[in-house]
Amino acid sequence: MLFSSITFLYAFLPALLILYFVIPPRGRNLVLLLASLLFYAWGEPIYLFLMLGSILAGYVFGLLIDRFRSSPRIANLLTAASVCVSLSSLILFKYSDFFLSTVNTLTGSSFKLLGLALPVGISFYTFQILSYTVDVRRGDAPVQRNPLTFATYVALFPQLIAGPIVRYVTVAEELGHRTVGRSDIAYGVGRFTVGLGKKVLLANVLGELCQIYRDTTDASVLFTWLYAIAYALHLYFDFSGYSDMAIGLGRIFGFHFLENFNFPYISRSITEFWRRWHMSLGTWFRDYVYIPLGGNRVSRLRWVFNLSVVWMLTGFWHGAGWTFILWGLWFGLWLIAEKLFLGKWLAKLPAALSWIWTTLLVILGFVLFDADGLTSAITRMGNLFGAGLPLVSDTALYYLRSYAVVLIVGIIGATPLPAMAWRKIRAARIGETVSTVIEPLAVGCLLLLVSAYLIDGSYNPFIYFRF
Repeated sequence: MLFSSITFLYAFLPALLILYFVIPPRGRNLVLLLASLLFYAWGEPIYLFLMLGSILAGYVFGLLIDRFRSSPRIANLLTAASVCVSLSSLILFKYSDFFLSTVNTLTGSSFKLLGLALPVGISFYTFQILSYTVDVRRGDAPVQRNPLTFATYVALFPQLIAGPIVRYVTVAEELGHRTVGRSDIAYGVGRFTVGLGKKVLLANVLGELCQIYRDTTDASVLFTWLYAIAYALHLYFDFSGYSDMAIGLGRIFGFHFLENFNFPYISRSITEFWRRWHMSLGTWFRDYVYIPLGGNRVSRLRWVFNLSVVWMLTGFWHGAGWTFILWGLWFGLWLIAEKLFLGKWLAKLPAALSWIWTTLLVILGFVLFDADGLTSAITRMGNLFGAGLPLVSDTALYYLRSYAVVLIVGIIGATPLPAMAWRKIRAARIGETVSTVIEPLAVGCLLLLVSAYLIDGSYNPFIYFRF
């Protein structure tokens, strides 16, 4: 089930909200758990059992690790076993065909590919379970002895499918006790609706332009740049829109999820970009891969190795393909270069030039990310810089005119400017009127507009569902 669907907006969510706030607080975790299982099973009922098995394994390992805390050797073995069990499902369903096809290519063998469908959200809930068992071993998180509460944490539908990756310690207290006031509901509804608008009105429309470019036989330099910019914005609004919806829904039910995006496209370095983009994934790899490898408290050569491993795995987490691995290494390379020598150079540049440099590297990276193979990536990157194509074509000019408004809105919307303007309006004399009258009306109108688009049957995928 998609958040951006009529079924979710006008059937599933209203029914759940009524039931959730009618029953006594002690029964709300169970309601959320059952609703989350229904939400997940709506599209892939068979993989519900895989998720439940993963939840059971994580719960049991958490208890065992806590039970043998006084025996470090046994506790460490149990933690390693929990990591292996969690990763085994992820590797089987997400990476088995990649490994088999790679072996076939390198050795000339002909192992049959398994052709397993990728369970939705497996990368996200696997990482949540991993962080829980590791944190229990480290003493950073309390063990959860109630299996229903633990299952609610893992399966919680707002963040189940596409994040953000929520660590147990972040919501441990709220899983046991939480309160929801009018301000929470108002904030949650507003945040959810804004995220929904970003997804449907911006990401989906920009995604249509990207698909038109992929299907075209009349490429040009201008059209390729339109595609590259549109795809970078499409990816941002798709994923940050989902994160907004997840954070908003979480607040309605009493949970405070951490932010996942912080206007990454205003960054002046790749280091800054990755402090602002998909922050929950970045902190996960920092805490569970980079620091255990030694972080930066090692020799320079080992530090380069540690960072390279982290970014190779970051790319591989996004997809089972060499383009994803190279995409991760692309950013890893520039991060290493910034730490070693580029950082001082960037700091001396005017802000506009360092921003242009960073944005160019990010756009090139996302062109690689979107490619279905290395040849396609190289071709599109070449198209950006001429590569025998005409600079302009009639097709490119037509789509530039057709999508100019949404591109301009997307570019402005990817900056803090709209949020800053809204805060100034609320701080002005009319701020009370804005809060009590204009803001609810704006949210209602936005919801109606999004609903009209959805009823029309517009282009409506979620990119990060495949991760």
